[in-house]
Amino acid sequence: MYEKTIRFIAPEKYIEKKHLYPEPCKINIPDWFKQLKHTPDYKTVKGCMPFLDTLTTGYLLKVPTDLYLDHNFIDINNNSEPFANSKLISNIIWNNNQEVNLNIYGKPEIHPIQQIGEKCPYAQKNKNLPINKILNPWIIKTSPGYSCLFLPPLNNEDDRFSIIPGIVDTDTFESEVNFPFVCNGDKYPRLKTTIEQGTPYVQVIPFKRESWKMKIEIQGKKDKINKRLFWPGFKIIHVYKNKWWNKKSWK
Repeated sequence: MYEKTIRFIAPEKYIEKKHLYPEPCKINIPDWFKQLKHTPDYKTVKGCMPFLDTLTTGYLLKVPTDLYLDHNFIDINNNSEPFANSKLISNIIWNNNQEVNLNIYGKPEIHPIQQIGEKCPYAQKNKNLPINKILNPWIIKTSPGYSCLFLPPLNNEDDRFSIIPGIVDTDTFESEVNFPFVCNGDKYPRLKTTIEQGTPYVQVIPFKRESWKMKIEIQGKKDKINKRLFWPGFKIIHVYKNKWWNKKSWK
């Protein structure tokens, strides 16, 4: 079977930092999931193949350098440029001591909240403050006709922050894809933290671009599903795995 290729391209000095390489998601399955065990009384999500697929599909990008983040605090001196009219601010600082090669911009970027509007759920979660952006040093290239879906790690995202998902035609786009992110203002009224270098923060899922047409149909007798399969318990897990699930390969 022909294997498609996804290429991650970065400057030579960054290539030397192998601990920051993108990795298949299957290498980073969270410990809490690994430690789950079935009992006679209940079956855990560990036996659910659709859930497992979310943890193993695609590739993970890692934060390229320590980020010192202070979000939703009052700046007494009002030194919140370029948004000096607001006392509530969100600051992000790169740790330049790590000598990491970022992309051509070389410093954090900020999007004013007006770009998404105050009623957007992301704006509300971010406490209606400017949206920070992580600069990604990797140029990502896929085979012709393939794009990439970028989203927070499925069922495994950091509870402090998450990127805003997006889709990029990575077969034609010739530059780095940078990632705006929002802070979890629902949990942290003020978030003062260090997002450490190497923290997984983006799941990359390549997919083939195709045109689709939606249809709504009435279920016929031949389409009826055996209801006996849908009783709670371990059997349905194995039925799906053995009858319908397809193994995927991410290297």
